[in-house]
Amino acid sequence: MKTLDLNELLKNHPYPGRGIVLGRSADGRKAVIAYFIMGRSENSRNRVFEATEDGIRTRAFDESKMTDPSLIIYHPVRVVGEDTVVTNGDQTDTVRDGILAGKVFAQSLRTRTFEPDGPNWTPRISGLLHKDGSYALSILKSADGDPGSVHRYFFGYEAPLPGEGHFIHTYQENAEPLPSFEGEPRKVAVTAPDAATWAGQLWESLNADNKVSLFVQYVDLADGSRDTVIINKHQEG
Repeated sequence: MKTLDLNELLKNHPYPGRGIVLGRSADGRKAVIAYFIMGRSENSRNRVFEATEDGIRTRAFDESKMTDPSLIIYHPVRVVGEDTVVTNGDQTDTVRDGILAGKVFAQSLRTRTFEPDGPNWTPRISGLLHKDGSYALSILKSADGDPGSVHRYFFGYEAPLPGEGHFIHTYQENAEPLPSFEGEPRKVAVTAPDAATWAGQLWESLNADNKVSLFVQYVDLADGSRDTVIINKHQEG
């Protein structure tokens, strides 16, 4: 599979929706995580990322403008023991609870399906990063827009190569209705030396009208320390 330039991918896609990247830094010493959200409606755009004790959550920037929190307020990132869960919905808690109960990633996600937001039927994308830097990604989506059938895909990455990551997002293209992501997670280059540099590059590459929030984290594989950057459009400057 060809290694792609993530910044170029984002610049050429005005609305990939929500996206997850997991991978390894170029020096091989850190695991990397990126998660972003975008929005086209006022409700979706009225959000920020907020740090929590075990990760981040979304919350309304202006509570008075929040209309339906059901699919947009959740915990995208939770650290569970030595694992890190990253998802685009409340399945973060499903995976976390499964880990605590001794279940593996796929077992937990087999209890979930795509989001009930027809006609888009937005897929649920999820990632799990382990202490050793290995990781898994998943997408649960409708059968080409038919809500009568769910397709579940799981991808495992052991001993990730330095400077390499994998990117999965919700929407294949900006159309009506929004079609689900297709194929394997994209293999992308990870060249930024630290979280702040990578966050700056990704934020600049996301569509200016549709981007909402970005989370980037570099996890030191030797001592587990975490370098975290959060950028919110509503709080820039």
